[in-house]
Amino acid sequence: MPFRHCRLPAVLGLLGVALLACTPVQAPPRPQPSPVSDVHALDRFYEQALSWGDCRSYATGEQSAAAFATPGVECARLTVPLDYAKPEGETITVGVLRHKAADPADRIGSLVVNPGGPGGSGMEAAARLVPTVKGEAIGLRFDLVGFDPRGVGASEPRVHCLTDAERDAERQRHPGDGTSPESAAAWTAEARDFAAKCVQRTEHGAEMLANVGTRDVVKDLDVLRAALGEEKLSYLGYSYGTQIGYSYAEAFPSRVRAMVLDGAIDPTEDEPHSLLSQGQGFTRAFGLFAAECAKHAGCATGQNPAQAVETFENLTRPLLTTPAAAGGGRKLSYDDAMTGVVEAMYSQQSWPNLNAALNLLRAGDGSLLLQLADSYYERGQDGKYSSLQDSYYAVRCVDNPRVADPAEITGIHRQLLDAAPFLDGGRPDEGEPDICAAWPVPSTSQPHRPFLPGVPAPLVISTVNDPVTPYQSGVNLAAEMRGGLLTYEGAQHTAFLHGNQCVDVNGLAYLVDGTLPPDGTRCPA
Repeated sequence: MPFRHCRLPAVLGLLGVALLACTPVQAPPRPQPSPVSDVHALDRFYEQALSWGDCRSYATGEQSAAAFATPGVECARLTVPLDYAKPEGETITVGVLRHKAADPADRIGSLVVNPGGPGGSGMEAAARLVPTVKGEAIGLRFDLVGFDPRGVGASEPRVHCLTDAERDAERQRHPGDGTSPESAAAWTAEARDFAAKCVQRTEHGAEMLANVGTRDVVKDLDVLRAALGEEKLSYLGYSYGTQIGYSYAEAFPSRVRAMVLDGAIDPTEDEPHSLLSQGQGFTRAFGLFAAECAKHAGCATGQNPAQAVETFENLTRPLLTTPAAAGGGRKLSYDDAMTGVVEAMYSQQSWPNLNAALNLLRAGDGSLLLQLADSYYERGQDGKYSSLQDSYYAVRCVDNPRVADPAEITGIHRQLLDAAPFLDGGRPDEGEPDICAAWPVPSTSQPHRPFLPGVPAPLVISTVNDPVTPYQSGVNLAAEMRGGLLTYEGAQHTAFLHGNQCVDVNGLAYLVDGTLPPDGTRCPA
C-alpha cells in the first residue's frame, strides 16, 4: 500500500533514516515556471469569475456525495491551462467548494484547504470541516474553500489508471516482497502495465500526466486566489498539502498572507529516504499500539509488548496462502490486512477498532480489517473507488527524481521491510519505486532547500508520534521557512482542528491576526 501523505483523522473523514544518504542540494535549482512568451497570456484565467452553484453534480462517489450534502456549501469550476507553457492551448478544470463566512461584516477573506495525499480531495475536506469550524473564528471570519487539485476528484479530467474491478483484483495478488529476482521481475512487469494504462485511460494521456504535479498545482492555486478576489493567500495544508504550501510560497512569495502547515514534508528529503522514515514511523506507531493494548484484557497482540510482532505475524501470515472470509463474497488478503493495520495507525483513536479487527481475524472473520483497508483505498460500499490511488502515483512520480537501477529498487524494498518488521512478508509501499521507474513522463523537481525571500512566517505544526510525517520534518521545515513551530505531543497524523484545544487556539490566533505561539510551545495530547 502507498504510505500516503494524507488520511485526516475521523473528524474529517507519507516520511530521517541513515540507510540511504540524503544530502540537501547546496545551490538548489529554484522551481522555474513554464515559459510563457506573452506575460498577458494568462490574464483570461486570472480574471475569470467563478459561477457558484449546487454541489451535488460534482460528486464522484459515495464519500463526496455525502460531503457535498453539507448545508451551506456551494461549488464551481476553475478553468486553467493544461500546460502553462501553452496558455492558448487545451484547458482543464479544477473543482472548488466554498462555505461563506458566517459574519460577513468581520470577514477576513478566504482560507484555502488541502488535506494531502497526493490525491486527496480538498473539496471533501473543506465540506467535512464545516461543522467543526462554523461557530469558531474560521467559520465566522473566513470563507472556507477546498479545491481538488488537477487530475483529482471533481476536477476534470481525472487521472485514471485502473478500473474498479482491476483495483479489487490487484489487492488480492501477491507477487512477492520485491527483494528476490523473481518478485522484482513481477513488480517491474506490473509497473509497466500500470503506467501504460494510466496513459491510455487518462484524457490527454501523457500530456496530462506530465502536468499534474505540484509545480502546476501551485500555479492553479494562484489562479484560484485571484478568482476568489484575494490579494494574498491564506492557506491550511495538511501533510502533502504542506508541500503545496511551501512550493506556492517559493513560486509566489509576495502573495502569501498566512500559512498553517500541519504534518510537514521535508523539502530537502529524497523519495527513498522518505519512504524509509515512514516505515520507521509506522513501526513506532505499531509499538505504541501494542504497549497500550497490552494494558487491557483481550488484547489481540498479547500482554507482552516485546512479543507483539511475533504474535501479530502468527495471526496474519496464514493469510499469505489462505485469505479470510470477509462477508459479501469478499476475502481478506494478506496485503489488505496490512493496509487495514496501517490505516488504523494514522490515529490513536482507531486503536480500539484495530484490536477488535484483529480479534475477529483470530476467529476467522476478516470483515473489519477489510473495512479498514477499504477506507484507506477510498472504496465505497458500491465497489467504486475514488481517484486517490491513481492520482497519488501520478503526482509522486512526476514530483520526484527517478530511481531506475533495478538493484537499487530491490535494495529500497529490502530496507523498507527492515525498517517496518511488522510488515515483513508484505508488499513494500506497493512498489512505488518500480512504478515511478516505469513512468512515461520525466520528473519535474528534486529535493532542495526552498528559496523564500520575504515570505511571512508560517505556523508549522508537528506531532511527536506522527507515523506518516516525522516530527523532525516539521522542525526542519519551520527552520527552513523561518516560521513558528507548534509541537503536539500526540500519536496521530496531523492535529489542527482535530479536537485539541491547545493546538486549535494557537492555530486560530495565527490565522486571524498572525500571532505565532512562543518558541517552544508544546500542546499535550
